[in-house]
Amino acid sequence: MKKSAFQLVVLLTLGVSCLQFQSCKEEQRVIKPMVIEFKKEAELVLKNANDSIIKKLDIEIADDEYKTQTGLMYRDQMGELQGMLFVFPDEDFRSFYMKNTNIPLDIIYIDADKKIVSFQKNTQPNNETSLPSNAPAKYVLEINAGLADEWQLEVGDKMEYIKVE
Repeated sequence: MKKSAFQLVVLLTLGVSCLQFQSCKEEQRVIKPMVIEFKKEAELVLKNANDSIIKKLDIEIADDEYKTQTGLMYRDQMGELQGMLFVFPDEDFRSFYMKNTNIPLDIIYIDADKKIVSFQKNTQPNNETSLPSNAPAKYVLEINAGLADEWQLEVGDKMEYIKVE
């Protein structure tokens, strides 16, 4: 009788320990998604050929290797009047893709004179297909998909930007 009571106590203790361990194990599996917040680094103005303002945007700037490689990856949203401007050291043919980019974008290629030279509109999220420029570009502006058409942007329109503190 003593032996079976002892076995029962051992089994109950082991059972409670297993439940506690399992509970801790489940808590460790919870992965919180990383939220990347927009950080305004500059103000950008889009103008038509007559120098009339089309839109003003708050932008983040990607001007180093890490930022140009990651761009807007892993983000789930971007405000309508927000964007990302990629600044390259030289003017050349560019090609982007949407790997790990969760929001559809309009990609606007801009030359060294800050004039729009080509577009890739309504890109598909998480698609690794190459999205090339049709002409050499020094800058690339990414905005939410559909805005280039809504704002009636055209090849030859211009952009200016000023960094903020």
